Amino acid sequence: MTLAALCVSVFVVGTSEYLISGLLPQVGADLKVSVGTAGQAVTVYALGVVVGGPLVALSTARMPRKGLALGLMLLFAAGSAICALAPSYELLLVGRLVSSFSHAAFLALALVMATRVVPSDKTGTAISAVASGFTVATLLGVPLGALLGESAGWRTPFAILTALALAGVVLLAVVLPKQPAPATRLRDEVRVVTRRPVLLAIATTAVGFSGVAMVFTYIAPLLTRVSGFSSTAVSGLLLTYGAGSFLGNLLAGRLTDKSMSATVRGVFGGLTGVLVLIPFAAVWQPSAVAAVLVLGLLATATIAPLQGLILHHAGDAPTLAVSANVGAFNLGAAAGSAIGGVIVSAGALRWTGLAGAVLSLAGLALTYLALPRTPSAMQPAEDDVPAAV
Repeated sequence: MTLAALCVSVFVVGTSEYLISGLLPQVGADLKVSVGTAGQAVTVYALGVVVGGPLVALSTARMPRKGLALGLMLLFAAGSAICALAPSYELLLVGRLVSSFSHAAFLALALVMATRVVPSDKTGTAISAVASGFTVATLLGVPLGALLGESAGWRTPFAILTALALAGVVLLAVVLPKQPAPATRLRDEVRVVTRRPVLLAIATTAVGFSGVAMVFTYIAPLLTRVSGFSSTAVSGLLLTYGAGSFLGNLLAGRLTDKSMSATVRGVFGGLTGVLVLIPFAAVWQPSAVAAVLVLGLLATATIAPLQGLILHHAGDAPTLAVSANVGAFNLGAAAGSAIGGVIVSAGALRWTGLAGAVLSLAGLALTYLALPRTPSAMQPAEDDVPAAV
């Protein structure tokens, strides 16, 4: 029941990140800004996750876990309410920033709390169960929110998100077990996040996921212009991608419990292969469908093994490190989208997959530095474990 409650709450938070992407024309018209300017609400949220999330996690490291979870959900609800009521574009950005501050910190907390209520050999499964909330948000929450915004106005989805967040607060208050405040110092959290294996895992996340983002950001024009699909068909293919991501994430969690290193390397190897094939698969519709499905299966399958690696090395002070890795996914998405934009602007839309494959291959190479080569190496040194006060 605890994992289900955390997953539902993560779904609510995850829906917010890209919800506004499908509402930009309505937002721009209502607040009297261009669509391009309205799009900066996505950028502001991403920056808030990357920068603000770890700062919030660090400043709340000594708070009781259940109270912190409720507080972060209330912070998210406040940000969503500001967005729903915003009379100006500037206030909309404030609301987005407030919501984003809770994003990385809440997900990190949810992941850590999930691993505390399962046996140690089920850590990967627990991580993937909670992270599936985000894949469901991408699959259902964002498109449904966009449809609702088109029919009832762009403020309505944010109002509903506020209500769902408040309902999530009640659910968490009832279901979450009480967990004492961690007996760690702030310096322990900082020391963990600066360890070589943790930094390498965060870098692997950012670099490897940027390869996926480079292709996925521009997958719709690729499928329409190169593959010749209609806009309606592309919507169906994106649902296929989302379903694949959901299944791939859950499967990766189970495989992580068996072998963390084999899972993450297998995923990055598979991603490199499918990204190389996408420019060639895109010219024939049946192969394009297969490529989209496989890409979806592998896109989020790195979450469980990489977060599991960080939790292993973090000892008793994992919150900041996990929050930083959540930010690394957003950083990778932003970097991949930006690089892909340059490639598309140069008239090479079909070939974004090759550039993405290079980044996924770099992520694969980093795993050999981030992950130990022998089982004994997985045991942290005694002096690496954060000291308790």
